[in-house]
Amino acid sequence: MDKQTATAISQTSIWTADADHSRVRFKVKHMMIADVHGEFSKFDVRVDYNEEYLTKSRVQVTIDTTSLTTYNEKRDAHLKSPDFFNVEKYPTILFISKRIESTGEGLKMTGDLTIHGVTKPITLDVTEWTKPIKDLWGGMRMAATAAGVINRYDYGLTWNVALEAGGLLVGKEITMMIEVELVGKSPSAEQ
Repeated sequence: MDKQTATAISQTSIWTADADHSRVRFKVKHMMIADVHGEFSKFDVRVDYNEEYLTKSRVQVTIDTTSLTTYNEKRDAHLKSPDFFNVEKYPTILFISKRIESTGEGLKMTGDLTIHGVTKPITLDVTEWTKPIKDLWGGMRMAATAAGVINRYDYGLTWNVALEAGGLLVGKEITMMIEVELVGKSPSAEQ
């Protein structure tokens, strides 16, 4: 193992989401005019954080599709049905980062997103990734925010209704937002 690789490994620590201070949200157009907002209340986020080489960090987000809510029971039942997420057959959404790049204005995180049994590459804009700070209890915390747009049809979520005036009942594009407060864990080199 060369010195740079050894240094990168020794600088890597594991961070996980504090669910009480984190959100995984989405929005989609309804009838081409208004946004419907929703979120997933159950998810796990793991970041293998490299403090010295941030671009060598890795991120994994696992979302429980059964925890979907738009705060409308009838709509939620439809979204969980085989017309959309089919949560009984596909209980999770998974994102695994493959590359993190600095753009000068922030970070771009490219990875594989699996929804409804279909895996496609996506790129998320990371608009915030704070430096670690010490919390009130002696632990370490940091925050990160990432967002991106996907075409739900790419993942087999194709249910829709044509509107009489033109357009579709449910937009094809979904904006995803991941906002997490992360808590430091033991160094991954010790795992």
